[in-house]
Amino acid sequence: MKVFLFDVSVVHRTLIFRTFDPELQTVMQFKDVIGQSAVKQRLIQSVRENHVSHAQLFLGPAGSGKLPLALAYAQYILCPNRTETDSCGVCPTCQKIQKLVHPDLHFVVPTNTTKSVKSNPESDLFMEEWREFTLKNDGYFNDTDWYAFLDIENKQGYMSVRDAASLLRKLNMKSYEGEYKIAIIWMAEKMRVETANKLLKLLEEPPEKTVFLLIAEDAEELLATIKSRTALVKIPAIDLGSIESALIDRLGCNPQQAHDAAMISEGNWLTACHSVQDSEEHKFFFTTFQQWMRLCFRSVYPELIDFSANIKTLGRERQKELLDYGLRIIRNSLLFNNDLSSIVMLPDDEKTFNSKFAPFINPANLAQIAALFEEAIRQIERNGNAQIIFTDVGFKMVALLKKK
Repeated sequence: MKVFLFDVSVVHRTLIFRTFDPELQTVMQFKDVIGQSAVKQRLIQSVRENHVSHAQLFLGPAGSGKLPLALAYAQYILCPNRTETDSCGVCPTCQKIQKLVHPDLHFVVPTNTTKSVKSNPESDLFMEEWREFTLKNDGYFNDTDWYAFLDIENKQGYMSVRDAASLLRKLNMKSYEGEYKIAIIWMAEKMRVETANKLLKLLEEPPEKTVFLLIAEDAEELLATIKSRTALVKIPAIDLGSIESALIDRLGCNPQQAHDAAMISEGNWLTACHSVQDSEEHKFFFTTFQQWMRLCFRSVYPELIDFSANIKTLGRERQKELLDYGLRIIRNSLLFNNDLSSIVMLPDDEKTFNSKFAPFINPANLAQIAALFEEAIRQIERNGNAQIIFTDVGFKMVALLKKK
């Protein structure tokens, strides 16, 4: 029985572009959000027409800028000197928001126990870390980055009923400075059921002049009652032109490098940044997925079991990223199969593998394979046994890849 060894020394690298400064602040204006011109206009219009919904759900894919949009929107709502297109950015209110210390701006974020917080984790205990990390990254990061920063990477973050109770206490107080109190609930799908039910009461009977901005990527993980009581703000993937320009302006990429990274990104700013800053992680997922699929092609069940046993050492977030990478290869296979390989932007070795893999993806198995990977991601998120999950996927792929 063959044993597979993975390079677990390749750790996830968070997107920290600046050295931390206690006086650090970031710009929270619409003009600094990458792309999303239509969403910006809708949010600005809601304030100017005095039609700000008390509960809004910012729903969109990872790396689309949901948190920066929410922060820019909050600043625009609270700014006493807002213009027709943006907050002023210089008044005391804006300056406090830019440091994430405005007393009328509240956050609920997923957490878990750490070396310093050994029990009963809740957002309030991590606000110093949240401010530091958000400001360092201009609001562009995902839950994997956040968990790695907190050093809880092998555990899933969540929002407990303590978070909802704390938010209720804060919002029942009068606003300190602004007309509104604003609560940003980041990665709202990480709320436990009892947390969501407690929040539901707040949404149904909100304190006066309170705005809830829920940010989420997976609507299926939210309670139907939560979704029904929020106004949906769909956040699309960022247009590639905006990503290309931002890579040049913010990261100093040359035009060709920025173009290639933008094409690979699929509208995800984080993917674009990773592709130009750190290729090791991407190479790891490619070689691991390639190895996995070759075992499936060969139908070597004992070696697939060994493979899955080693996968469990990666940590849940990297396990999810591996499955996400597989989904991307599957989507690219459709392009190859429809003579659209020219728009598949991958390094040569990956493109060669994808072209050879594509013929095994066809109408008879496409939906089943995609559903298999998506369900595996959901099970990993729910703390399922990774070895069992990957073994199950591998065994099923043996049959599905032969399906015509």
